[in-house]
Amino acid sequence: MADYQNTATHRQDSALATNKVLRNTYALLSMTLVFSAVTAMIAMALNLPHGAALIMMIAAIGIIWFVLPKSVNSSMGLVWTFVFAGLMGASLGPILNAYLALANGPSIVAQALGGTAIVTFSLSAYAVTTKKDFSFLGGFIMIGLIVALVAIVANLFFSIPALSLAISAGVVLLMSLFILFDTSRIVNGGETNYIRATVSLYLSIYNIFIHLLSLIGALSRD
Repeated sequence: MADYQNTATHRQDSALATNKVLRNTYALLSMTLVFSAVTAMIAMALNLPHGAALIMMIAAIGIIWFVLPKSVNSSMGLVWTFVFAGLMGASLGPILNAYLALANGPSIVAQALGGTAIVTFSLSAYAVTTKKDFSFLGGFIMIGLIVALVAIVANLFFSIPALSLAISAGVVLLMSLFILFDTSRIVNGGETNYIRATVSLYLSIYNIFIHLLSLIGALSRD
């Protein structure tokens, strides 16, 4: 009887911990997305050049690789998460200005934002409500990322429009699977650090938006 009670208590504590990580992750994710939107608008107002955007993106990647891994378990992890999100948001400024300068630019941006929101909310809700374990996607996602990176590098040299479309479609699919994978890890207790989970989900959402912009923009021109 005592063993049963201990097991039940352990399960309850584990469920509470998981729910806390999930709440903290989506609260922080919401705040970083809003902060990114603010820094993107500032960058647009300042009309920052593409070179500045590239530097900010490189700095954000540096934070992911070298700074956040050392600070995810401290309050400084929150600070660096917002710095990262701010840089990523600001790096969108020149891209958004370029699209908004097109005749149908506002429509393209609105569709990309709407599509990103629909994909994110629907997949997250599905993973949370079903509590299905999507860890089996890990291997497929990694292979897909390698293929996508090789294709992106190859297209830098060949600049084939059809390949660009295929890459964007593939990245949207991969990032969608990443949302399922990451949310599933949180729900099933595989990810216990909400800062790390937030950054991973943020990157998926960011890439979905960027590549939906590319897809919708290319198809609109056709």
